Amino acid sequence: MYKIAVIPGDGIGKEVMEATLHILDASTIGFEYTFADAGDELADKTGIPLPQKTIDIVKQSQACLFGAAGETAADVIVKLRRELDLYVNLRPVKSYPGTKSLFEDIDFVIVRENTEGLYSGIEEYTEEGATAVRVITNKASERICRFAFEYAVKTDRTKVTAVHKANVLKKTDGIFKDNFYKVAEEFIGIKSDDKYVDATAMFFITQPKMFSVIVTTNLFGDILSDEGAGLVGGLGLIPSANIGEKYGLFEPVHGSAPLIAGKGIANPSAMVLSAVMMLEYLGEIEEARKLEESLITVLTEGKIVTEDLGGTASTMEMAAEIRAKFAMSIN
Repeated sequence: MYKIAVIPGDGIGKEVMEATLHILDASTIGFEYTFADAGDELADKTGIPLPQKTIDIVKQSQACLFGAAGETAADVIVKLRRELDLYVNLRPVKSYPGTKSLFEDIDFVIVRENTEGLYSGIEEYTEEGATAVRVITNKASERICRFAFEYAVKTDRTKVTAVHKANVLKKTDGIFKDNFYKVAEEFIGIKSDDKYVDATAMFFITQPKMFSVIVTTNLFGDILSDEGAGLVGGLGLIPSANIGEKYGLFEPVHGSAPLIAGKGIANPSAMVLSAVMMLEYLGEIEEARKLEESLITVLTEGKIVTEDLGGTASTMEMAAEIRAKFAMSIN
């Protein structure tokens, strides 16, 4: 029985969370859910978007499923990453059948440093405008690069690419690049190379299959992962994991999507795939594969899928179909 913290959050976060828990209920694995609040609606009611109680619930759990945060995202998900030292943001970019992927057989992973860079939140107004401080440290750079190489070994991938802009940001990205190659020396069996972030953005469109594992800094990773989503059919298909030494939080990359919230038409795939990543984190690899394969079957059939996938099904109708496939695969 795994203790799982559940934070539905705002907008479609609630809808895709409900759908995903409905699917997980068919699992042979036991889950004990503890629900917690965070986000815009909570901030409107209490003035606090992320209460200490929610942080404590996550700390007392073995993993956390997070739906979405709206305008308070910086005060919720970014703060959770810092409070729990979730220094890894793992974002797979994978093409699935039955989607609007621009290419077939895309399968790479972005390993994004999660705690510093321009998202350090150090900003101030000046007489001329404002400044933001970009923080890059040896410690954070080394540990995120080490995670990337260890992840490559664990998942049988053969190459890790560092993405930076050290030709312009010579000191900050210079530190990141130096630490990357320092760590690379310890992993002789893994190829290593590096690319500028602007060139990488182009290669995503022209040669996406050249990538396997990408490791990069916070802002660059955020931007590139959204571009990656565009390659494989949209944000509704991109999950993510926030991982630290003690805690793991799993969330779809899409936001709260206020324009479609409450309509029951949100694509649950990214949240379901985030649950797949949670199962992997918990060591339940076989169950994770069965859940992913159930989703792939539904996407391939294309009969009971949401509008963005070319169908007419509601969020819960698609979830029910995935659950039926999942239940069949484990019985």
